[in-house]
Order: sequence, then C-alpha cells, then structure tokens
Amino acid sequence: MSHATARSRLNFMQQSPDLFNKLKDLGMAIAASSHIEPGLGQLVDIRASQINGCAACLDMHVKQAKLVGERELRLYHIAVWRESPLFSPKERAALAWTEALTQIAPTGVSDDLYAELREQFSEKELSTLTFRVIGINAANRANVAFRTPPGKYDKEIGLDKAGLA
Repeated sequence: MSHATARSRLNFMQQSPDLFNKLKDLGMAIAASSHIEPGLGQLVDIRASQINGCAACLDMHVKQAKLVGERELRLYHIAVWRESPLFSPKERAALAWTEALTQIAPTGVSDDLYAELREQFSEKELSTLTFRVIGINAANRANVAFRTPPGKYDKEIGLDKAGLA
C-alpha cells in the first residue's frame, strides 16, 4: 500500500499527550542549551531525519535552520557532507557522530570517531550533542511510525516564516 492510499494513522501527540510533552520538553531543553550552537543542532537534526526517512522532521528542521540563518546551499549539501567543502571540522565531527548514533554498528562507536569528537567538543558539548541525537531519533521514530504529514504544524509553531512553502 503506498503512502497516498494508506489509511490515515493515529495522532500520537493527541493519544499520549503526557509522553509527547516530555519528548517535546527534552527537545526544548536541548535546543535552549548554550552548549551547542543552534545552527549545528539543526544540521544534526536534518542529518538524522534524512537517515531515518522522517519527512515531518526533515521539513521542520530545514525550515528552522533557515530561520536561524543557515545558507540554503549548505542545507542541500548535508546529505553529502563528506564530499562537501562547506562544513567545518566541528560540523563534520557532529555529522559523523549523528550518523554513528543513528545507525549504531554492531561494533558500537569507534574509538577513532570518539577521539575526533573530543578534539572538537568539550565534555559538556559532547554530552549535549549526544542527547540532541537521541532526541531527534526518538522524534523521527514516532513521526515515521504514524506518518505525520510534513508542514502540518507550520503556522502553529511559526515555520511558515521560513518562506519554504
């Protein structure tokens, strides 16, 4: 059954508002943390959402990235960040960490990647970054499971101001 012909799925936000609010609170606490720059956080959220195939989160975080001043060309390059010259060593380390934690290998996370992260991030930043990846992966999984439509809540949360209709 294709997405277009599939029956509509339940709204997990309405069915479990207490749990959804806890997940939202986690996301807001991470976003409010001064330990990770807003632009870097959006890159992480976009990359995890691409990997997980979460249209709702990808749509939301591309718009949020635009609103915090991210350049459009960099947004286009996130999927090919390894080949792109547009990302700093710190951003590259964060994107590699995002991929490693989103698609955990049977062998876990390599010591080499961890060492690369420690060169770019303080302990507090790395801890916050890790929670950022955890949070976006949780949101991706819920939105993919229930096929939340992209852009459904744009007006409610101000994403219509991004000019990406």
